[in-house]
Amino acid sequence: MTEAVKTTSDTTRAVGRRKEATARVRLSSTDKTFVVNGKSIETYFPYKLHQALIMAPLKLTGLEGTFGVSIKVEGGGVTGQAEAVRHGIARALVELNPELRAALKAVGYLRRDPRTKERKKPGLRKARRAPQWSKR
Repeated sequence: MTEAVKTTSDTTRAVGRRKEATARVRLSSTDKTFVVNGKSIETYFPYKLHQALIMAPLKLTGLEGTFGVSIKVEGGGVTGQAEAVRHGIARALVELNPELRAALKAVGYLRRDPRTKERKKPGLRKARRAPQWSKR
């Protein structure tokens, strides 16, 4: 068992990451609520696009409404957090049922998107933005 996924009798825990966001996901077979940082998914992620991103692994596997999901997410922006949650849910589903791995991997839900902000270089204003050039 990897450090990112832990399973107990009725819950499965996994960690999902994207950019600077980290999501700790807990799937529970007993409680059927969907909670993100103590709020409902509709309150924490008001945009339908982000809600659809989060629910995608459950819809793909046909397990929507089967599990209660409790999530602690921090860092990054709203979209990065939503994709980190999707990554964590996909990892937890694979831990529960390894046969789901092929379907989730085919659509890219198990891949951790490695893109991060590029570091600032000396002599530049940002990572690539040079100071304004003046002829005189």
